Amino acid sequence: MHGLYLLVVILYVLLMLGIGWWCMRRTRDVGDFFLGGRSFGPWMSAFAYGTTYFSAVLFIGYAGKLGWGFGIHTLWIVVGNTLIGTILAWKLLAGRTREMTARLNAITMPEFLCARFDSKPLQILAALVVFVFLVPYSASVLMGLSYLFEMTLGIRYEYALYFLTALTALYLVMGGYFAVAVSDFIRGIVEFAGVMIMVWLLAQKVGGFHHATATLLADPAAAPALTAAAKVLGQGALQVTVPGWLTLLSLVLITSFGPWALPQMVQKFYSIRSRKDVNRAMLIAGVFSLFMAFGAYYSGALTHLFYNNQLPAELMGPKGPIWDKIMPHFITTSGLPEILVLVIVLMVFSASMSSISSLVLVSSSSIAVDIYGAFVDRHANPRRTMALMRILCAVFVGFSLWVALKKPTFIVNLMIMSWGTLAGVFLAPYLYGLFWKRTSRAGVWAGIVTGLGLAILLFPESWGWGQAGVPLAGAITMFVPLLVVPLVSLLTPRPNPEIIRTAFGENAPAAAPPAQP
Repeated sequence: MHGLYLLVVILYVLLMLGIGWWCMRRTRDVGDFFLGGRSFGPWMSAFAYGTTYFSAVLFIGYAGKLGWGFGIHTLWIVVGNTLIGTILAWKLLAGRTREMTARLNAITMPEFLCARFDSKPLQILAALVVFVFLVPYSASVLMGLSYLFEMTLGIRYEYALYFLTALTALYLVMGGYFAVAVSDFIRGIVEFAGVMIMVWLLAQKVGGFHHATATLLADPAAAPALTAAAKVLGQGALQVTVPGWLTLLSLVLITSFGPWALPQMVQKFYSIRSRKDVNRAMLIAGVFSLFMAFGAYYSGALTHLFYNNQLPAELMGPKGPIWDKIMPHFITTSGLPEILVLVIVLMVFSASMSSISSLVLVSSSSIAVDIYGAFVDRHANPRRTMALMRILCAVFVGFSLWVALKKPTFIVNLMIMSWGTLAGVFLAPYLYGLFWKRTSRAGVWAGIVTGLGLAILLFPESWGWGQAGVPLAGAITMFVPLLVVPLVSLLTPRPNPEIIRTAFGENAPAAAPPAQP
């Protein structure tokens, strides 16, 4: 069946490239290339958000390692991702972000921070953080998809990486965000259908949803990471004991609140057509997120029933389980119909292409718009800025390929380190910048330095908490700046009143009085 799978994937790729070519003809400037001209309605915006949220990292890395480690209890992550990461994010952030970024003429997270807090150095630092810390996330997506291609299509891991890298670079250089959003709608339909069919068939093979869920809940061995003895992390002042439930809670928090400040997710709020479309987009994205997250994590938990709580020898390496190969192996050996395996491949391929596209766009903009734009007016020569973004898209994909070829660690940790650092740097400045007028430039600097400092202190293996402590370290890195920013802001000078009036829409001209009869 490998030949048939390859043929369908090639046809799918040609369709995506055709969309990219069509969209290239409609892309005139940086605003079109990065935001699609802020013209997308609720369906396209919601699907773009959902397909960026859930990629190969979820279906391969998270569903495999966390589904095996925490079993059915990973459904707490589903609840958090749906209610907090999607519905509450759209309810609280989308409309205000759309309006404030339009008033400040900002199209990226660093540009928003610069305009909101009147600081070019802040924009440059934020752009460097975006570029550096999105590379491991992009690499983790490429790794997960390459593992799936290796086990389902028979393509060597390295060859799959080269193919996906070339495709991503070509596709993005042509059409930019307009191409991403149009194809996300098609990809979202494929993903939604695929995950529902997959979960239903898998559950039927083990007696149905009720029997499978009851069995997983009753068997402590089906959640080994939750029932294992607490781990002692770090040394000296950094030493901490982490029970399984705290690791699970940390994962819920970082995957639910983290997207609130990830530049590739916030971009979807910038591009929506108007505030009137937000509620519809919130409902669509919420339903999409619920089913996608449930499908991935529930499937991961079902591996315990298929493997009888014992991973097969081919999934064990010299240092323990090869977590990133559990789901590809499970999908190809669980007895699913061949056509469904193909749908699953396309589903994960679709989700991953969307995520990679958003990551590459945001990262290239961090150089072309934020660093280059900090010294040269990007509006003066928009064609030059757009050409630079296209070149940087290819450069960023090359960096991601280099990291993925090294197979540095399992996918979950790469993703959490990226999310944790970015959320630690941006969550507090972004939230307070949107809602609190008293937020000062010094407070934002303090929050960013705190987030970066905690990431450097806690994540490394040699002096921090290492791989076992990545989830807890990510949660701490994300939430501590939320305390630092308001504290420092209250102790430092108030922000520029003129910027506050512009940002919050308070200096609009008054309405003309009615004409006298």
